Amino acid sequence: MSALKRHKRKLALLGVAAGALAAAALLISLLRAGVLHFNYPTREDFPVRGVDVSVYQGEIDWPLLAGQGVDFAFIKATEGSGMQDSRFADNWAGVRRTHLRAGAYHFFSYDSPGESQAANFIRTVPVTPGALPPVVDVEFYGKRIRDPATREETDAILQPMLAALEAHYGQKPILYATYKAYMLYLKDAYPDNPIWIRDVYRYPRLPDRREWTFWQYTARMRLPGYKGPERFIDMNAFNGTLAEFEAFASGAAR
Repeated sequence: MSALKRHKRKLALLGVAAGALAAAALLISLLRAGVLHFNYPTREDFPVRGVDVSVYQGEIDWPLLAGQGVDFAFIKATEGSGMQDSRFADNWAGVRRTHLRAGAYHFFSYDSPGESQAANFIRTVPVTPGALPPVVDVEFYGKRIRDPATREETDAILQPMLAALEAHYGQKPILYATYKAYMLYLKDAYPDNPIWIRDVYRYPRLPDRREWTFWQYTARMRLPGYKGPERFIDMNAFNGTLAEFEAFASGAAR
């Protein structure tokens, strides 16, 4: 091969590499901007969709948000034994003026008793006819990311909390979890509590082959209807049809 041909071939390979890098950079940019998503389940497969929100979405125009193919909303209420989301009351009142099925969630703490965490939630979230079951969000924060609690320590907090919530609201609480939290604390346990699993990269399959009820499939959706410091909103799917969702919601409320 002549020197000229080798030079042309090298330039061509460099061009291909540069194009691939540019395409990868564009893909990453679109994913970060919430334009593209690793997961985007079809309406045919998952017709029932919902959002979950907190103070970070700021003021929410609930009728506008509800008009975008949304069927349910989970709203942050509390965290640990003493924190309340400052927008919970407004969000709870606002969502009740729409067709959306609504539920409230609690961010679980490994560092305070389950009884006092349940009391915090009960003080904040009224018993509301037609509401979805309360949710306990089991994931990691701060030092617990690198130094997670043991399963025994977690059960000692989580079990009395779930019992107190069920006794007050008459519903089995939903358990939200990342895969890491599920593996450490929920696998092969709490069989009667519906599971809400987070997987923003692929279709979720639980390690104990259990069926999940809700799936958080992206944390980077952008929808009109809210204005807060967080420009993205979490999207979720129910594992079933609209009729099955209504049956779940109605059955859970009994």
